[in-house]
Amino acid sequence: MNWKSFVTLTILFGLTTSSIADSKILKPHHTHSGFQNPNPNYERKGFWDVLVWQWDRFFLPYSLDAKTYPPFPILINDGNLLKSNDTKLSVTWVGHATTLVQIDGLNILTDPIWSDRCSPLSFAGPKRYTPPGISLGDLPKIDIVILSHNHYDHTDIPTLKKLEETFHPLVLTGLGNKKLLLGEGLKNVNEMDWWEEISFGSVKLTFTPTQHFSGRSLFDRDETLWGSFMISGTREKVYFAGDTGYFSHFKEIANRFGNIDVAILPIGATEPRWLMEPVHIGPTQAVMSFLDLKAKYLVPMHYMTFVLSDEPLDSPVPRTKEAMKQSGISESAFVPLKIGETRFF
Repeated sequence: MNWKSFVTLTILFGLTTSSIADSKILKPHHTHSGFQNPNPNYERKGFWDVLVWQWDRFFLPYSLDAKTYPPFPILINDGNLLKSNDTKLSVTWVGHATTLVQIDGLNILTDPIWSDRCSPLSFAGPKRYTPPGISLGDLPKIDIVILSHNHYDHTDIPTLKKLEETFHPLVLTGLGNKKLLLGEGLKNVNEMDWWEEISFGSVKLTFTPTQHFSGRSLFDRDETLWGSFMISGTREKVYFAGDTGYFSHFKEIANRFGNIDVAILPIGATEPRWLMEPVHIGPTQAVMSFLDLKAKYLVPMHYMTFVLSDEPLDSPVPRTKEAMKQSGISESAFVPLKIGETRFF
């Protein structure tokens, strides 16, 4: 790994503590300098852990280059069906954590990234190996953008600027992120704390807890809030997890909402587990989370787009299928979309 890639990975993982104070502590996940995970067993990883990881990567028995894998199936979506759909619940996987959720006639984008790299640098950092499944120009009118946290692969400023220019959507994000987004030219930004909700027509969006962290540089660790979203329509509910480790919040979300139709859960960027487990569920934990949520369908995401970790890029789906089989879950509940594919529910 060259120094540019290392610097980018360092920034992506937010490796230092925050130094800003004066926040008033109101809730268990609030601190004087920002936010924290309520899990008392949460193990925070730091700079030296990443150095150990980078050293270990030199001895992996397989290549991390996505070009060595069989081509991942991609459907180039022309958007015509999406533009004409104003009644049915649908989920389209664009790539990574970017999905288009259509519910009650609204079009909602999750963590949109169309950029070639998820990095503060245009010439270095994790590079996209599979293209977006639909072009920005083929999207239907985007009403709402939801941002789970401010890491570069989830809050991509170039993409957000293009969406602002074209659609002027409402942007929902965690506490502390509004200043960044307004400074980049976004106009309609709403910050939310955990369990806060906002209504848009017949749809209610609730910002729900996750176990993760935030940071866009070496000096702003956990200053802004991370989370997930429950999207509740008149008939259906869709849960978007963003990035998260495994904790009791999945059961709490199920207890509060119930009858979840679709859970969009991450299954990639999971290895090595000693480093990733606190903040990224793996396939086995994704199935545990799905069971906790008591959802009908699991739509996986956060894999086969950027190389952010050590597992073979084509391994998350087979491992998740095996975990579901071991848990006695019907194969029909697992909906691994091709990039660009739309599933109507």
